[in-house]
Amino acid sequence: MIPGLMIAAPASGTGKTTVMLGLLRALRDDGLAVQPFKSGPDYIDPAFHRAASGRASFNLDSWAMSGTMLDGLAAQSNDADFVLAEGSMGLFDGVAKPGASGNGASADIARRMGWPVVLVVDVSGQAQSAAATALGFARYDPNLPIAGVILNRVASPRHERLARSGMAAVGIHVFGALPRRGDLKLPERHLGLVQASEHADLETRIADYATFLREHVDLAAIRAAASAVPRAESEPHSFRPPAQRIALAQDAAFSFAYPHMLAGWRSAGAEILPFSPLADEAPAPHADLVWLPGGYPELHAGRLSEARTFHAALAEHARTRPVHGECGGYMALGEALIDADGTRHRMAGLLGLVTSYEKRRMHLGYRRATLLAPMAGVIAGSDLRGHEFHYSTILDQPDQPLAEVTDAEGTLVAESGSYRGRVSGTFFHLIAHGR
Repeated sequence: MIPGLMIAAPASGTGKTTVMLGLLRALRDDGLAVQPFKSGPDYIDPAFHRAASGRASFNLDSWAMSGTMLDGLAAQSNDADFVLAEGSMGLFDGVAKPGASGNGASADIARRMGWPVVLVVDVSGQAQSAAATALGFARYDPNLPIAGVILNRVASPRHERLARSGMAAVGIHVFGALPRRGDLKLPERHLGLVQASEHADLETRIADYATFLREHVDLAAIRAAASAVPRAESEPHSFRPPAQRIALAQDAAFSFAYPHMLAGWRSAGAEILPFSPLADEAPAPHADLVWLPGGYPELHAGRLSEARTFHAALAEHARTRPVHGECGGYMALGEALIDADGTRHRMAGLLGLVTSYEKRRMHLGYRRATLLAPMAGVIAGSDLRGHEFHYSTILDQPDQPLAEVTDAEGTLVAESGSYRGRVSGTFFHLIAHGR
């Protein structure tokens, strides 16, 4: 039996990631092997979880993933002592129409896995009234237990007393109260948190979070509140690899690869061969496939435009074997990328795509795609599920559309991806695929 909890919140921006990282490290320091998970399609937070816990963190997404796939990923915790999952947005926030096994809400995952919820409640600007919010969450779904709350951004001892009295009046347990501290906020950029690999002081930050949580939260009560669930009977998830030897771009410009994808490829026997386009490295010449994940090519467009060894090796590979790019990787395969200052940078030129950040426009949401042509080892007609999140605008996309793509409600979207010969790209990040 493995005890587990979900750390969630009534809304985004409440500080749950800081709480999650502090708890992961504090419990690890207490000698527990803690398995982290992230609800939803976030590809940045899992790297922070890994830094805090020492274990790979995996996304669990009820819209994109089948129940079988979710159970297989949950089996990654079979050798752990404790499970902590981090929710996304508000606990019950999801899309209007269900997907593979749910609507994408964190509540779907907590309910399926049997994990009680600890709500992180931002009490700034209110006191006893915060209890009304917590009570509403506790009563919203009788099948999902709310174990209690952690009060965040508490202004003073008096503020804490008032907030606690409100929670006591409605029978909501308080695990702790975190004083307001501006220095505990992780820096962000346009797609969320600045990546874990970019923080030179990340270890110091996480240790500070753990100390802060230990001082203000009852860790013994947190552990006692966890629900012990049987170890998963499913085999750890194996994601069908698109090739046997996969050259994977991995650096500050290309880092948005879902951990469950890479672990699934390896589990199925694929060999992953990392290389850095920013360092002007060529992908391994014996690779069967080159895969460029998403990231921040717009922040490194000048260096990428000068990466001539990388460009030449990509072109040579594409003569006989497939190349695929997701979002930022797709843009890097195109003809040009125009940065926020309006400067045009030449990209690999294997596709005709031209994108611009000069006039930012957010594209966000789940995507379901039916392939119109083969894509990096996946056959035409395959059903893919993923997520799109970027601010780039398409100025030109002259190649053939790769897929028919809809959003979570079934509405067609313009970002169809494209292909030319053996080179393909999509704006969505692949999470799961069916047939």
